[in-house]
Amino acid sequence: MNEKFEYLLRQGYNALILSQQLSRLCGKGPALEEDMALTNVALDLLGQTRMWLTYAGELEGRGRDEDRLAFLRDAHEYRNVQLVEQPNGSYADTMMRQFFFDTWHYFLMQGLLKSSDPRIADIAGKAVKEATYHLRRSGDLVVRLGDGTDLSHARMQAAADDLWTYTGELFLYDDIDNAMVAQRAAPAAEGLRAAFLEHVGEIFAEATLAMPSPDAYMQRGGKQGRHTEHLGYILAEMQFLQRAYPGVEW
Repeated sequence: MNEKFEYLLRQGYNALILSQQLSRLCGKGPALEEDMALTNVALDLLGQTRMWLTYAGELEGRGRDEDRLAFLRDAHEYRNVQLVEQPNGSYADTMMRQFFFDTWHYFLMQGLLKSSDPRIADIAGKAVKEATYHLRRSGDLVVRLGDGTDLSHARMQAAADDLWTYTGELFLYDDIDNAMVAQRAAPAAEGLRAAFLEHVGEIFAEATLAMPSPDAYMQRGGKQGRHTEHLGYILAEMQFLQRAYPGVEW
């Protein structure tokens, strides 16, 4: 097994599935500015997806491009974390999911800037600019909604409590992750987790939200292809055109 190929798939699929989730909210934002912002974040993540999956396809050497890796694989072949496949739910759910992802993603891209693989470092260099904006935006909204009305506070706290169980997988490294760390191609889990917990703690304190315990039970398995029931529905919608009309082009 090529650890680097699998690692690239994980990065690409994380961005792709979250992009697909956010794109479904186009035209449904609570305000015009928010509607546009969510769509722009989705487009940013889609652009990152293309870079990760293009590199993965080239590294694999089997002639599979970004489209084949995105549209012609089944759910068990996807390697995204379970966090990104959680339902959009209420706006509180959407923003809390985004904030947890953005926090991890920002610090991961910062670490990948130092990757021993120049191509990975280059992709991270492009992605980190967008990740910086994403984190600033989602963190600001967590504060505004958490420290807002009683209703918005309650919904944000409920979203945090519900989604927290999916954050641990971000730092549960397996043989693939560890091989990348050993090659100095990716950052270690300990530093990422410490930075994640510190930043979440700071934002939650400002938002008057109670931070769940870092030692709480955490879901796992997405990176190995074990997903929640939600991913199948996401892929059914995302892959419909390509599967209904194989090879179709615009």
